[in-house]
This record gives sequence, structure tokens and C-alpha cells, in this order.
Amino acid sequence: MKLLRVGARGLEKPAILDPNGQLRDLSTVVDDISGEVLTPEGLKTISSADLSALPILDGTRIGPCVGNVGKFICIGLNFADHAAESGLAVPTEPVIFMKATSAICGPNDEIKIPRRSTRTDWEVELGVVIGQGGVYIDEAEAFDHVAGYCVVNDVSEREFQIERGGTWDKGKGCDTFGPIGPWLVTKDEITDPQKLKMWLEVDGKRFQDGSTETMVFGVAHLVSYVSHFMSLQPGDIISTGTPPGVGMGQTPPVYLRGGEMLELGIEGLGAQHQRVGRA
Repeated sequence: MKLLRVGARGLEKPAILDPNGQLRDLSTVVDDISGEVLTPEGLKTISSADLSALPILDGTRIGPCVGNVGKFICIGLNFADHAAESGLAVPTEPVIFMKATSAICGPNDEIKIPRRSTRTDWEVELGVVIGQGGVYIDEAEAFDHVAGYCVVNDVSEREFQIERGGTWDKGKGCDTFGPIGPWLVTKDEITDPQKLKMWLEVDGKRFQDGSTETMVFGVAHLVSYVSHFMSLQPGDIISTGTPPGVGMGQTPPVYLRGGEMLELGIEGLGAQHQRVGRA
């Protein structure tokens, strides 16, 4: 299933993409694409619905594919070649940081460069959406806890992240720095999350062209690993790292200034389109 949320900010309705590519309103089936709706029982309720009987939604904004996200967990330097372009060693254990949930926005919403920013950057990433909650999850059982996957743009301000003291969170949590979607694609539609092509373009120029196949730590390991430091709840998102080609890694570095159009996507998970503005 391809699940999404459509409508104005704060007024999004749950929806599903039907086999004909039409958006169907799920409001009579579930309250939202969030929380307990993402558990196996909740997803079974949606899969049992008669899509042909649901109203068609047309010409409306696509919002974040998951509502009321509790935790937005990110994994840093999870591609060896991205670590190299960043001038950093490949981690021996996953690097965990948190992205503010207030950064979350729709996949096609405008990205706003924050005030006093000089180094706003892009990162296409695979997002893993938790379905069944848990703690101390065995790696062999990790996929039992996954509801599905989505595209994430881990927008980053490199000066805030690296040079302003403290942890990375300062450069990761600015408003609009977390576009997710367009869809949450349930795990049954993705045969192998470690064999997905991923790409990102700025004004039509391709900067990132990679694959989840080259992740240092795979999805199952990450779900298990993170659960040993914090319990996971339905609707939490783990963003699993980016391939090489970020602006910081160019020679010379290339950063967003405003006015650019970003396009990014992951095989089977859809694409995002974002105009870059300023706060």
C-alpha cells in the first residue's frame, strides 16, 4: 500500500493511492496515518477497505506521510563514501542524532534557508517507519517492527551542525528541514530495502546517485541497534543516512542560496520536489 496525508497544513486527511493512481480518502476508515494505525492490526484495517467505495481526492497538497511523529531519529555517516567526502572515518557503530519533529514538512513544501545560514545542504535518505513498537529488538526480528518506508530529505545547515558547538542537532532541526513522503510504502511492496536506487538533483543537475546497497549498517541492524538505546513506538521514523554527492562534498562546496529546485527520490518510494526559499 502507498499511504499518504493530503490537505492544508494541520488539516491533512489520511489517504491511499489506489491501483489506478487516484488518491482515495481514508477518513472513514482511520483517523490519520499515525500511531496505532501503523501497527500490523491498523494496516490490516486499511488493507481490508473497499477502495472503490472511497471518495477521490483531487488537486490538493500532499503533506508529511506520517502524522504526529514521536521521534525523528537519524543515522550519520552511514555510507562509507559519504563519510570520505565529509573527511570523517567510517563509524564502527551507528552514529545517532535526533531531528526536531517541528522540522517535518510535506514532500513538495518549500524549504526555507534559516536566517544567518551560509551552508544549507541536501541529503536524500531512506526513512524507516516503525509499526510495531518495541525495545531491545533482536536483529532477526527487526522487520516485524517496520511498517514501511519513505523518502526523507535530511536538509542540513553545515555551519550550525559542525562549527557552532555541541551536537549536530543545531544544523538538522530547522523548520522545513525534514520533508517526508510523498508516500509511506508498506514493507510488503519493498522486496529488499538494501537494493534501492536513490538520487537527488539541484536545478536539473544530478548530485547524488547512489543505492541503499552501500549502507554501512543495514535497516535490520539499525532498528535493532536504536532499540537498545530507546524504545521505539509506532510512527517513529529512522532516517538511515545519505550516499555521496552532498553540497559540502563538492570541490568547491556548493550550498543552497534560495531559488533552486530540488528533486529527489528512491526507487519504489516516489519523488519529492522542493523550491528553496528563505526564512
